[in-house]
Amino acid sequence: MKKILTAQEIYKALVNQYKIKSLDGLIQFQMGDVSVAVKRRDVIGGILQEWFEKWLIENEIDFLPNPQINMPPDIFLDTDNSKTGWLEIKAFNFNDTPRFSFAEFRTFANELVERPYHLETDYLIFGYKMDEETGHVKIQDIWLKKIWEITKSMSTWPITVQFKNHVLHELRPCKWYSDRMTGRIFECVEDFLSAFEETVYQNPDTRHLSGLWKNDFRRAYKKHYGTDINFPRWEEIKNKYMPAPKTAIIS
Repeated sequence: MKKILTAQEIYKALVNQYKIKSLDGLIQFQMGDVSVAVKRRDVIGGILQEWFEKWLIENEIDFLPNPQINMPPDIFLDTDNSKTGWLEIKAFNFNDTPRFSFAEFRTFANELVERPYHLETDYLIFGYKMDEETGHVKIQDIWLKKIWEITKSMSTWPITVQFKNHVLHELRPCKWYSDRMTGRIFECVEDFLSAFEETVYQNPDTRHLSGLWKNDFRRAYKKHYGTDINFPRWEEIKNKYMPAPKTAIIS
């Protein structure tokens, strides 16, 4: 009989029982009688997800991969209820800044209104290192986080985003594990939502949503959970999170 485990229980099993941080991996491709060790980092995220799903199967843990591969989540841990037990698998090069995406920003704004339970998604994050000569992969660290535990404010935006060519593209994480990170991780989901709403307003592509977004989200949240959720205006809390502006040094 398959085991029904929460994301937290799975995380603990990977770290404490399977000792994943002590293991070493190698990605190989073979065609005919020619085999090669893969040394490209851009394939590691997808392969780690496939490996993780096989690990769940080998350990007889109940789950359901999302048949819509381009839609969240990657995995449903509750196979009887598609609105709970959401698990996303993320990976990044530990020697660099995390660059994975949560979602395209406008898509995520709409998603929270349509499916407010998306907010409770668990993110299982693999920080890996790859030996450039041999292709061996080691999991340097692994985390299980909610989105508000790995995002913060930027000097230019209330929340961590990818902004280039004058367009706000994606909602992204910060370097939450670094002692040298500037700014503060959001203390709670309400503060995250406050920063997110303000970004909806500041972003030209979503500003037309901002007048109704908070009320629409709160209405959807109450309909799903049966309880109210409220969050402060960004102006009331931004001093806790916005990095202090750099001061010019005059010689």
